[in-house]
Parts: sequence; structure tokens; C-alpha cells
Amino acid sequence: MQRQLPRPSVPRDDGLAALVLSARSDPSDLRAWRRAGALARVRRGAYTATVASRGPAVDREAAALAHIEAVAAQLRSDFWFSHESAALVWGCSVVGLSGTTHVTQEWCASRRGDRLLVRHTIKLPPEDRAVTRGLRVTTLERTAVDCAASMPGRNGLVVMDSALRLGAQRDLIASILAARAGGRGVRTARRVLAWADRGAESPGESLTRWALLDAGLPTPELQLVVPTQVGVFRLDLAWAEARVAVEFDGFVKYSGGLGPAPDVLFAEKRRQDALEAAGWLIIRVTWADLAHLDATIARIRRALAHA
Repeated sequence: MQRQLPRPSVPRDDGLAALVLSARSDPSDLRAWRRAGALARVRRGAYTATVASRGPAVDREAAALAHIEAVAAQLRSDFWFSHESAALVWGCSVVGLSGTTHVTQEWCASRRGDRLLVRHTIKLPPEDRAVTRGLRVTTLERTAVDCAASMPGRNGLVVMDSALRLGAQRDLIASILAARAGGRGVRTARRVLAWADRGAESPGESLTRWALLDAGLPTPELQLVVPTQVGVFRLDLAWAEARVAVEFDGFVKYSGGLGPAPDVLFAEKRRQDALEAAGWLIIRVTWADLAHLDATIARIRRALAHA
């Protein structure tokens, strides 16, 4: 008779994975289902049900969130998830995941054990503490600052843009940064905040904008509404006076996530033709382009200069 999969020790109904903990499960069940490949190890004593791959990026984020949940269930001392871990719990976009879980706590008896657990030992003011999805985290504003001060600028902008999009208050972020004057990473974080914009709709758009601004190009307008003969369209990044725009094309657009690929391609061509007929120069950027945007930046610079 086939054994039933062990019941989750930490069931979830908020989109996070349900956990099976060794301490709360029958050892023989765990052994049987691990041998059968039905359980995937998250950290010592914690497992999730094995699922099919949904792509490298999605898999990395799911693994990071599962490890966060396991730490929440197993760590005894008082702590709050912080940095990129808090960003994930809040629902922010995060690129360049480190594969580690970050917690902030006021004291730490030992740093040995899980090599994927990073402990930041510092006093966390009550106003910087929050709870979301049942997990204790740093506030959205504190999280955005921690990420901007510890990540490369382009990655910090991805988090900051999405935090603002989720409702983070820019003035509160600025006040947290002001209190850290002279601290590590503050200069980069200030630059990130100055360039941050809640209008960015994807990590790719944020990364592209960072590259453009870092190259000294004028600040583009985000999600500019443009009327054409066939309808009204929004442009990701645009310089209205020059009629130059940059569009970021993510894989999801052509993967079937937005409808049958042929239909999406036809609609995209119709949109492009209409914008060009209205006098716009549309420059497209993909994930593959982000590693080498020099030619794209030079093209934009020439177009703006001619305009």
C-alpha cells in the first residue's frame, strides 16, 4: 500500500510553499518519500514537495522563499528577515539572487550551522519592523535602503523601483538614508533613490534605465502615453521631444504568457508600425542585450543629438 505524502508541518495559503519538518513528521514516511524523490531538501530538517521546473529564474526565487520559510520555522532567536530576503517576502523584484537568506537580529549566540544563512547583528528600531505574509521582516522602506546600500546599483534600482510600486514612501526612504550618512553603501543608495521611479513595470526596464542614466543620457519619461492612428500605446522609456523610445522585450511576451505567440507578434508589429508612422524611433532591448548596451546607448545619443 502506497504511503501518503507527509502532511505539511507549516501549511500556507498565501502563495508560499508548504513545509514538511523532520521534527514534526514520521521518520519512516520521510525516508520513503525522500527515496521516491517526492520531497526536496530545503535545509537541514526541512523539505518541500518536489515540483517541475518553471525556469531558472522562477526556480531560484522559489528556492529562496522556501529557505526563508524554513528559517522562520526553525530559528529560535528573535530576528527579522532583511535585505534581499525581506524584498522577496514583500513581493519586490530581485535580480542577482545570492542564494542566501538574510536576517537582522540584535545578538547572535553562534554563526555556525547553515552556510546559506547570513546574520546582520545590529539593533533594529521598532519603526523598522513589520509583519507580512505571516513573517517578521524589515519595513518596505528599510528593506529598499538595505538592498540599495548592499547590492550593485543596477540591482538595487530593481528593488527600489518595485518597492515604490508596492507603496514604499520615498520621503521615509530618504530619511532612513539621511540617518545613515557616511555609512557603507549610502552614496550608491542615494544615487539609486534619485533614479528610482515607481513607473518601471519590470526588472528589465529598471536595468535598462540604470544603464542609460549611468552613461549620462537624459532622464527618460516612463510609460509615456502616445496616440497613433490605430490606437493609444504606452512606451517603456521615452524622450518625448526627440521622439525616441526604448522598449524592453522580456521573454514572457513571446512565450505564450500573453497569448498565442503569432498573435502577440502581429500585434507588436502593428504597434511598431503605428509608432514609427507617428514619427517615433523605437529601439528594442532584450535580456541578452543588457550585458552590452554600448551600441544601443551610442545610437540613442546620436538620435537625441540630431533631434
